[in-house]
Amino acid sequence: MERELEGKVALVTGATSGIGRATALRFAEAGARVAAVGRNQSELASICKEINKDGGKALAIRADVTVKPIPRRIVAETVEKFGALDILVNAAGHISNGTIENTKMADWDAMMNVNLRACFNLMQHSIPYLAERRGNIVNVSSVTGLRAFPGVLAYCVSKAGLDQLTRCAALELAPKGIRVNAVNPGVVVTEIHKRGGMNEEAYEAFLEHSKSTHPIGRVGSAREVAELILFLASHRAAWITGATYSIDGGRAQTCAR
Repeated sequence: MERELEGKVALVTGATSGIGRATALRFAEAGARVAAVGRNQSELASICKEINKDGGKALAIRADVTVKPIPRRIVAETVEKFGALDILVNAAGHISNGTIENTKMADWDAMMNVNLRACFNLMQHSIPYLAERRGNIVNVSSVTGLRAFPGVLAYCVSKAGLDQLTRCAALELAPKGIRVNAVNPGVVVTEIHKRGGMNEEAYEAFLEHSKSTHPIGRVGSAREVAELILFLASHRAAWITGATYSIDGGRAQTCAR
């Protein structure tokens, strides 16, 4: 199974950091040609260099997935470069704090646009190519899509929407041979919280507190989530579609605290 994605073409958004980056690297290790999408040019160059130096093939696509015409271009560039598309991984994400009383509309829109709207748009444009290859889609959701948490209202809603998008699309695309699944991580060490406004001290305290909120007693790594994404994207998961897979150290089984 070391090269189980040999001959496959994967498109990964959010590939410049966190779960997206780990997934792009893991897919390349498994033999896939990878179209890496992100906004940071230097980080895109870095991940593509890392993939290519080990004999892999990577395409850097600098793009903001929330801009309406961009998803069509991202898919088109991938197919133009590699001649096909087998796997779409929607890993780009955004989080910021806010309650029902104080969430700003701009923050609400930003999270809906990145976490839900862009995923829908990319999925829609990918369908014709995925159907040709009986490919599949893996969406990166969150434990917050399955359970309610205070203080991150818009993020929870966006991820719950992504989970339902995953399930509905799975039903509609099954006749075309396209599988659609999602992964729902708990707290994973990435840059998303700090990009959302959490300073270093607060983030370290958050990670320490998370040891007590996750029954296994620790937070997760991006590589661990990438392994689950690889499984769902591979032939080993050929009979799995419409699933939202928890990978959260048991977090979804606990009460809010």
